[in-house]
Amino acid sequence: MKKLINIAFVSSALLFTAGAFAAMESGSVMVGGAAMFPQKNIVENAMNSKDHTTLVAAVKAAGLVDTLQSKGPFTVFAPTNAAFAKLPAGTVDNLVKPENKAMLASILTYHVVAGNYDMKSLEAKIKQGGGHTELKTVNGQPLWIMSNGPHNIQLKDGKGNVANISTYDVHQKNGVIDVIDTVLMPK
Repeated sequence: MKKLINIAFVSSALLFTAGAFAAMESGSVMVGGAAMFPQKNIVENAMNSKDHTTLVAAVKAAGLVDTLQSKGPFTVFAPTNAAFAKLPAGTVDNLVKPENKAMLASILTYHVVAGNYDMKSLEAKIKQGGGHTELKTVNGQPLWIMSNGPHNIQLKDGKGNVANISTYDVHQKNGVIDVIDTVLMPK
């Protein structure tokens, strides 16, 4: 019995390792335990991330699936489930109600910038701005980016909240995703 358990464990480890190598060879990045493939769009990849189930549910509730599957390019600052959990209790449940669809869409589109901004592009914009710069979000309001040390970019929202980018440059066929640790709020 112990031998069967060991064989099952080794087999699982080999399958996981093979999957990780296949993901690396395809140019993908692992997010939320899943490979993010550059030939898929933002929504197709996000749906596979265990760390972004709240974001995916919110995108669906806000009616933004078609938009984020369109040609783009878009840069999406994607909050994790843990980021949504930092909001006051009941906030997410309230936002996904049909009567709050416009407010939810406004918050979600505040996480999206038109264009394809990878880490190097963001760092260049910060340098050009003397340490920080403003990006216009798809919802029309500004978002500020700044450096907090080498290869550490932070975002500041309209309410003064600061988010850190934990995973950079998750390339998609219609843009790029940067994973963040805080939900950004427009003014």
